[in-house]
Amino acid sequence: MSSHQGIEGLPNSGGGKIIAVHLNYPSRAAQRGRTPEHPSYFLKPWSSVSGTGGTIERPAGAELLAFEGEIAIIIGTAARRVRVEDAWQHVSGVTAANDYGLYDFRSADKGSNLRSKGGDGYTPLGPSVIPAEQIDPAALRVRTWVNGVVVQDDTSDTLLFPFAQLIADLSQLATLEPGDVILTGTPAGSSVVVPGDVVEVEVDAPTAPGTPTSGRLVTTVVEGTEPFGGFGAKPAVDDHQRIEAWGDAAAAGLPFDKLRDRDGLGDRVAEPLDPAVAEQLASVSTATLSAKLRARGYTEVFVEGVHASRPGTRMVGVARTLRFVAYRPDLFAERGNGFNAQKRIFDTVGTGEVIVIEARGERGTGTVGDVLALRAQQRGAAGVVTDGGIRDAEQVAAFDLPTFSQGPHPSVLGRRHVPWEIDVAITCGGATVLPGDVIVGDGDGVIAIPRALAAEVAAEAVVQEAEDAWIAEQVRGGAAVDGLFPLNAEWRARYESEQGR
Repeated sequence: MSSHQGIEGLPNSGGGKIIAVHLNYPSRAAQRGRTPEHPSYFLKPWSSVSGTGGTIERPAGAELLAFEGEIAIIIGTAARRVRVEDAWQHVSGVTAANDYGLYDFRSADKGSNLRSKGGDGYTPLGPSVIPAEQIDPAALRVRTWVNGVVVQDDTSDTLLFPFAQLIADLSQLATLEPGDVILTGTPAGSSVVVPGDVVEVEVDAPTAPGTPTSGRLVTTVVEGTEPFGGFGAKPAVDDHQRIEAWGDAAAAGLPFDKLRDRDGLGDRVAEPLDPAVAEQLASVSTATLSAKLRARGYTEVFVEGVHASRPGTRMVGVARTLRFVAYRPDLFAERGNGFNAQKRIFDTVGTGEVIVIEARGERGTGTVGDVLALRAQQRGAAGVVTDGGIRDAEQVAAFDLPTFSQGPHPSVLGRRHVPWEIDVAITCGGATVLPGDVIVGDGDGVIAIPRALAAEVAAEAVVQEAEDAWIAEQVRGGAAVDGLFPLNAEWRARYESEQGR
């Protein structure tokens, strides 16, 4: 679908400029590991524009088609050398956009993005335009769903370069004409989609009267069948492009040592847990693990006061850590907004990792809610543990994501907490947790196992639980516990005889 007919409120100019900003959200800049000093741009052809309800083709032989939900601003009157303070007067409205791109062709045009971003249908817009006079340009929200799951959620008050600055900057050299469209950048969460996926983008103004919205901009990914000819570049990707497209190495299915810390601190501190050890840990109780650690002198390994959101929950994974400090207005203004530490860890958590949150045992506010929990689930996290509260508790409990907390609370972070730093040593519920520690949770609570001890403790716990199961069987048969629990010499000899030892 390469026509913009049917996009309500978009001038039917028959053509025009589509100007896209490379990086504009702090969350995305943090993902990319660079923050630009000034905005930079690229052009997309008008033939790439499409409307809602259509399809987008991932060409035959291509691998990395990625979505980018964005706020699109539409020029209403010509702008040439306008001042920043006058720039918004030249906007007729805003709408939702999806700046699709093929990472398979990023190297083909050395930065122009013509082939990677300019294909037919690669700029869906709409379905409706919100008039500029109805909204505050700094109070817009953009959200993206893939197959019904929220994967992007950010607001225009976090932009590195506000809309008015973009318009004034561009108009210094080129006249912006009625019907021109500026794609204002995408937040963190952009990733790869495959044939069959349904992507939806919505822009709204949740605080404006009537909460105006663009409506859901919907596209469905389909597989192309026509192969590329031998007279031009063909799809080509490497691991770097896979990491860029998917968001990180874990999501791309690449080896762990390719995954870089998002704060620029180097490689992650620990590899994924050995599957055999993980299976053993999943089969034993935290009570047994606690006993085995206590025998080694580790007595402060239980995360006190936390409980599973859903009965019957089992959790095993490798720790990623997040630390909150007590609320202070100046610190929250500095670190509480935008792509803060809380959002960073939920947007970078990998498969098999457990986010462990130090909230100082303060349960009087939520430290995770439904959107962030969904993001962690979507990224394959093994669970979330907080010694604080959980917002949206019923929704979070319904997710396929193990969560442990002190209980529900409706308040947001700014009531008690400032998100401070990630992947550092923390104290959660009285237990010291290091990034890379092994985290196990069940109906009794959560335990943190030093990584170096995980394999031997797991093996011993399996043996102990087999013995405990045999003891329970004897008790069910009428045996008294004296001498049986724990096993004295007589009972142990009988046990080992029955085990064939």
